[in-house]
Amino acid sequence: MLLQAIAFYLFSAVLIASAVMVIAGRNPVHSVLFLILTFFNAAALFVLLGAEFLAMILVIVYVGAVAVLFLFVVMMLDVDFAELKRGTLQYIPVSLVVGGILVAELLFAATAWRFASAAPQSLASANPAHLTNTEALGRILYTNYAYYFQVAGLILLVAMIGAIVLTLRTRAGVRKQSVRAQVRRYASDTLVVVDVKPGQGA
Repeated sequence: MLLQAIAFYLFSAVLIASAVMVIAGRNPVHSVLFLILTFFNAAALFVLLGAEFLAMILVIVYVGAVAVLFLFVVMMLDVDFAELKRGTLQYIPVSLVVGGILVAELLFAATAWRFASAAPQSLASANPAHLTNTEALGRILYTNYAYYFQVAGLILLVAMIGAIVLTLRTRAGVRKQSVRAQVRRYASDTLVVVDVKPGQGA
Protein backbone atom coordinates (compact mmCIF):
# COMPACT_ATOMS: atom_id res chain seq x y z
CA MET A 1 0.00 0.00 0.00
CA LEU A 2 2.84 2.38 0.82
CA LEU A 3 4.54 1.60 -2.49
CA GLN A 4 1.33 2.38 -4.40
CA ALA A 5 0.97 5.70 -2.56
CA ILE A 6 4.57 6.65 -3.34
CA ALA A 7 4.10 5.73 -7.02
CA PHE A 8 0.85 7.71 -7.17
CA TYR A 9 2.37 10.89 -5.74
CA LEU A 10 5.49 10.50 -7.90
CA PHE A 11 3.56 10.07 -11.16
CA SER A 12 1.13 12.83 -10.20
CA ALA A 13 3.92 15.30 -9.43
CA VAL A 14 5.71 14.57 -12.71
CA LEU A 15 2.40 14.80 -14.61
CA ILE A 16 1.53 18.20 -13.14
CA ALA A 17 5.05 19.54 -13.70
CA SER A 18 5.18 18.34 -17.31
CA ALA A 19 1.66 19.69 -17.98
CA VAL A 20 2.78 23.10 -16.73
CA MET A 21 5.85 22.95 -18.95
CA VAL A 22 3.66 22.19 -21.97
CA ILE A 23 2.06 25.62 -21.76
CA ALA A 24 5.05 27.43 -20.25
CA GLY A 25 7.70 26.26 -22.70
CA ARG A 26 8.89 28.74 -25.29
CA ASN A 27 10.07 26.12 -27.74
CA PRO A 28 7.13 24.26 -29.35
CA VAL A 29 9.21 21.11 -29.83
CA HIS A 30 9.96 21.01 -26.10
CA SER A 31 6.26 21.53 -25.39
CA VAL A 32 5.35 18.48 -27.48
CA LEU A 33 8.01 16.39 -25.71
CA PHE A 34 6.61 17.44 -22.33
CA LEU A 35 3.14 16.52 -23.64
CA ILE A 36 4.39 13.00 -24.40
CA LEU A 37 5.79 12.80 -20.86
CA THR A 38 2.41 13.91 -19.52
CA PHE A 39 0.65 11.14 -21.44
CA PHE A 40 3.05 8.51 -20.11
CA ASN A 41 2.49 9.57 -16.51
CA ALA A 42 -1.29 9.62 -17.02
CA ALA A 43 -1.05 6.07 -18.39
CA ALA A 44 0.91 5.05 -15.29
CA LEU A 45 -1.87 6.45 -13.10
CA PHE A 46 -4.42 4.44 -15.09
CA VAL A 47 -2.37 1.31 -14.44
CA LEU A 48 -2.40 2.07 -10.71
CA LEU A 49 -6.20 2.38 -10.87
CA GLY A 50 -6.51 -1.02 -12.55
CA ALA A 51 -7.56 0.35 -15.95
CA GLU A 52 -4.78 -1.19 -18.01
CA PHE A 53 -6.78 -0.98 -21.24
CA LEU A 54 -7.15 2.80 -20.96
CA ALA A 55 -3.43 3.07 -20.18
CA MET A 56 -2.47 1.15 -23.31
CA ILE A 57 -4.90 3.11 -25.46
CA LEU A 58 -3.47 6.36 -24.09
CA VAL A 59 0.07 5.28 -24.94
CA ILE A 60 -0.72 3.78 -28.35
CA VAL A 61 -3.15 6.39 -29.65
CA TYR A 62 -2.04 9.66 -28.07
CA VAL A 63 1.69 9.07 -27.68
CA GLY A 64 2.14 6.85 -30.70
CA ALA A 65 0.01 8.86 -33.11
CA VAL A 66 -1.21 12.26 -31.97
CA ALA A 67 1.83 13.53 -30.07
CA VAL A 68 4.29 12.22 -32.68
CA LEU A 69 2.18 13.84 -35.41
CA PHE A 70 2.28 17.14 -33.49
CA LEU A 71 6.04 16.80 -33.20
CA PHE A 72 6.52 16.20 -36.92
CA VAL A 73 4.19 19.06 -37.86
CA VAL A 74 5.94 21.50 -35.53
CA MET A 75 9.39 20.45 -36.75
CA MET A 76 8.52 20.45 -40.46
CA LEU A 77 6.48 23.64 -40.69
CA ASP A 78 8.35 26.91 -40.65
CA VAL A 79 5.91 28.76 -38.41
CA ASP A 80 6.79 32.17 -37.04
CA PHE A 81 5.55 31.73 -33.48
CA ALA A 82 6.78 35.17 -32.47
CA GLU A 83 4.40 36.68 -35.03
CA LEU A 84 1.53 34.56 -33.72
CA LYS A 85 2.13 35.64 -30.12
CA ARG A 86 2.11 39.36 -30.86
CA GLY A 87 -1.68 39.66 -30.85
CA THR A 88 -2.30 37.54 -27.76
CA LEU A 89 -2.22 40.46 -25.31
CA GLN A 90 -5.64 41.67 -26.42
CA TYR A 91 -7.20 38.34 -25.37
CA ILE A 92 -5.88 38.46 -21.80
CA PRO A 93 -9.07 39.99 -20.26
CA VAL A 94 -11.30 37.39 -21.91
CA SER A 95 -8.98 34.57 -20.87
CA LEU A 96 -8.94 35.82 -17.28
CA VAL A 97 -12.74 35.84 -17.18
CA VAL A 98 -12.99 32.32 -18.63
CA GLY A 99 -10.25 31.09 -16.28
CA GLY A 100 -12.02 32.63 -13.28
CA ILE A 101 -15.28 30.91 -14.23
CA LEU A 102 -13.51 27.55 -14.52
CA VAL A 103 -11.79 28.01 -11.14
CA ALA A 104 -15.12 28.94 -9.54
CA GLU A 105 -16.75 25.81 -11.01
CA LEU A 106 -13.91 23.62 -9.74
CA LEU A 107 -14.14 25.12 -6.26
CA PHE A 108 -17.90 24.65 -6.24
CA ALA A 109 -17.54 21.02 -7.33
CA ALA A 110 -14.87 20.38 -4.69
CA THR A 111 -16.91 21.86 -1.84
CA ALA A 112 -20.42 20.75 -2.80
CA TRP A 113 -19.70 17.21 -3.98
CA ARG A 114 -20.54 14.42 -1.57
CA PHE A 115 -19.93 10.74 -2.12
CA ALA A 116 -22.59 8.23 -1.24
CA SER A 117 -21.98 6.06 1.79
CA ALA A 118 -22.49 2.88 -0.19
CA ALA A 119 -22.40 2.22 -3.90
CA PRO A 120 -25.62 0.99 -5.52
CA GLN A 121 -25.96 -2.68 -6.27
CA SER A 122 -25.88 -2.06 -10.02
CA LEU A 123 -22.55 -0.29 -9.76
CA ALA A 124 -21.12 -2.87 -7.42
CA SER A 125 -21.89 -5.72 -9.84
CA ALA A 126 -21.06 -3.89 -13.09
CA ASN A 127 -17.60 -5.45 -13.27
CA PRO A 128 -17.67 -9.01 -11.94
CA ALA A 129 -14.54 -10.45 -10.38
CA HIS A 130 -13.99 -13.05 -13.10
CA LEU A 131 -13.82 -10.43 -15.88
CA THR A 132 -10.79 -8.34 -16.74
CA ASN A 133 -10.99 -4.62 -17.28
CA THR A 134 -10.66 -4.94 -21.05
CA GLU A 135 -13.30 -7.69 -21.33
CA ALA A 136 -15.79 -5.80 -19.17
CA LEU A 137 -15.31 -2.61 -21.21
CA GLY A 138 -15.68 -4.55 -24.46
CA ARG A 139 -18.90 -6.20 -23.31
CA ILE A 140 -20.39 -2.86 -22.34
CA LEU A 141 -19.36 -1.14 -25.58
CA TYR A 142 -20.50 -3.87 -27.96
CA THR A 143 -23.74 -4.85 -26.20
CA ASN A 144 -25.46 -2.01 -24.37
CA TYR A 145 -23.82 0.85 -26.28
CA ALA A 146 -23.17 -0.77 -29.67
CA TYR A 147 -25.32 1.73 -31.62
CA TYR A 148 -23.77 4.70 -29.85
CA PHE A 149 -20.33 3.28 -30.61
CA GLN A 150 -21.19 3.01 -34.30
CA VAL A 151 -22.64 6.53 -34.35
CA ALA A 152 -19.43 7.87 -32.79
CA GLY A 153 -17.40 6.14 -35.51
CA LEU A 154 -19.69 7.59 -38.19
CA ILE A 155 -19.26 11.10 -36.74
CA LEU A 156 -15.47 10.69 -36.80
CA LEU A 157 -15.65 9.49 -40.40
CA VAL A 158 -17.73 12.52 -41.43
CA ALA A 159 -15.31 14.82 -39.59
CA MET A 160 -12.35 13.22 -41.38
CA ILE A 161 -14.01 13.58 -44.80
CA GLY A 162 -14.92 17.20 -43.99
CA ALA A 163 -11.34 18.00 -42.99
CA ILE A 164 -10.04 16.51 -46.23
CA VAL A 165 -12.57 18.45 -48.31
CA LEU A 166 -11.87 21.73 -46.52
CA THR A 167 -8.10 21.43 -46.92
CA LEU A 168 -8.27 20.35 -50.58
CA ARG A 169 -7.09 23.17 -52.78
CA THR A 170 -7.54 23.36 -56.55
CA ARG A 171 -4.78 25.49 -58.01
CA ALA A 172 -4.64 26.62 -61.60
CA GLY A 173 -1.60 25.75 -63.68
CA VAL A 174 -0.73 22.60 -61.73
CA ARG A 175 -0.24 19.53 -63.90
CA LYS A 176 -1.76 16.36 -62.51
CA GLN A 177 -2.48 12.90 -63.78
CA SER A 178 -5.98 11.93 -64.88
CA VAL A 179 -6.31 8.15 -65.07
CA ARG A 180 -9.81 8.36 -66.59
CA ALA A 181 -8.58 10.57 -69.43
CA GLN A 182 -5.66 8.25 -70.10
CA VAL A 183 -7.83 5.14 -70.24
CA ARG A 184 -10.43 6.75 -72.54
CA ARG A 185 -7.83 8.15 -74.91
CA TYR A 186 -8.01 7.12 -78.57
CA ALA A 187 -5.22 7.05 -81.09
CA SER A 188 -6.89 9.80 -83.09
CA ASP A 189 -6.68 12.14 -80.08
CA THR A 190 -2.90 12.01 -79.77
CA LEU A 191 -1.59 10.69 -83.07
CA VAL A 192 -1.64 12.73 -86.26
CA VAL A 193 -0.75 11.11 -89.56
CA VAL A 194 0.75 13.57 -92.00
CA ASP A 195 1.22 12.69 -95.62
CA VAL A 196 4.53 14.31 -96.49
CA LYS A 197 5.16 14.62 -100.18
CA PRO A 198 8.66 14.16 -101.54
CA GLY A 199 10.61 17.37 -101.18
CA GLN A 200 8.21 18.87 -98.58
CA GLY A 201 9.89 17.52 -95.43
CA ALA A 202 11.43 19.80 -92.88
